[in-house]
This record gives sequence, C-alpha cells and structure tokens, in this order.
Amino acid sequence: MAELNYEKFLSDLIKPLVMFPNELVVKTFSEESNTITLQVMVNEKDLGRVIGKKGRVANAIRTIAYACAAREGKRLEVSIDSY
Repeated sequence: MAELNYEKFLSDLIKPLVMFPNELVVKTFSEESNTITLQVMVNEKDLGRVIGKKGRVANAIRTIAYACAAREGKRLEVSIDSY
C-alpha cells in the first residue's frame, strides 16, 4: 500500500470550506519516526470557517486526519493558522 500524501489529503478536505482556496497552504512542518506535524495556512478571513464554532470543524478535520494516519501506524498533528 502506497503512503498517503497528507498534504494533498488535507488540502482536498479543507478546500471546499474556504472562500479563498488558492491561498490555502498545507506544509509538512516536521516528520519524525512516527509523528508527522502539518501546518495549515489559510486567509485570515477563512480562519473562522476552518476552525468553526467552538472548534468543531477543526476537531472534525483533525479526527479524519488522525484516523487516516492511524491506518498506517503514524501519528499526525495538525495546526491551523492564518496569514
């Protein structure tokens, strides 16, 4: 089974939520043995849409990403920031 491209996966997951999809950037911040840290950068106006009320949307995004990583025996950390 080929390793999942987490940057593309998160980008495809978040792109329908934002008003400025061309400003969405997902980068791998660090990659250690089994832990991958990803940073999601969105336009300042889209930050509320991606985080959601009481962080519900951000938690849902993280839950989906964690489940995908767990299938490959990896641990994923996702941080969401704005420009």
